[in-house]
Amino acid sequence: MDATMKKKVSRYSAHIVLITASIFFMIPFVWMVSTSLKPLTQIFSFPPEWIPKPVEWSNYTNAMSYIPFFTYLKNTLVITFVSTIGVVISCPLVAYSFAKLRWPGRNILFIITIGVMMIPGQVTMIPLFLLFEKLGMVGTPYPLVIPAFFGVPFYIFLLRQFFMGLPDSLREAAKIDGAGEFRIYWQIMLPLAKPAVLAVGLFQFMASWTDFLGPLLYLTDSLQYTLSLGLQQFQSQKGSEWGLMMAVSTMMTVPVIILFFFLQKTFIKGITFSGIK
Repeated sequence: MDATMKKKVSRYSAHIVLITASIFFMIPFVWMVSTSLKPLTQIFSFPPEWIPKPVEWSNYTNAMSYIPFFTYLKNTLVITFVSTIGVVISCPLVAYSFAKLRWPGRNILFIITIGVMMIPGQVTMIPLFLLFEKLGMVGTPYPLVIPAFFGVPFYIFLLRQFFMGLPDSLREAAKIDGAGEFRIYWQIMLPLAKPAVLAVGLFQFMASWTDFLGPLLYLTDSLQYTLSLGLQQFQSQKGSEWGLMMAVSTMMTVPVIILFFFLQKTFIKGITFSGIK
């Protein structure tokens, strides 16, 4: 077998393995969507039926009538959008400073930033809650979005590694042309880091969209609830109606999947890209 044939066999084998693995990962999602369209009598039938007969589209309308779905959706979108904007603004700035600028104490602060990643969230949960309570922000969505504007250690680390892969010759050439440091960052470095920044934005979008503990701690008014709290509320009220609960779960999951499909190429570039064209 020549080298070309070995390469083809290796590529096809990898595709077969990946397709097989993807099928296993898709089974829970397909089952959730299928269950959301089944009548209650068909959900627990044995052997399981994957195709609903008949299709109960009313599960979705009934699910949205039991909870203020669109109010929760609006709250979730606002919190998710603002926190994602905060991360996209703050993290690239800090990462660029750690990667390209030389200033006293830079390495020490970077070590501290990495060290913060090792602290479990449960350790800082109570101090953060007491801080926001002193500021009078408990019961408002501000504690869910303000921390994003101060950076997230993991995103800073990820973006720093990306910026370090960009050649310093670009900065030097821009300085010779008279550009200031912020202009170099804004017009040269940040556009080159677009794949990594979008990847970080997608990470934050998914984290904020599915966050349950944060809204549970800080939101006290039911009209401010997010979809994750709404799903828990629905489960406590209508937990026995699995078709309706799977309908709510599907409506909460689909937007993230759609967003990933639109940004998947950029997302993969942001994870693997380590230089420039």
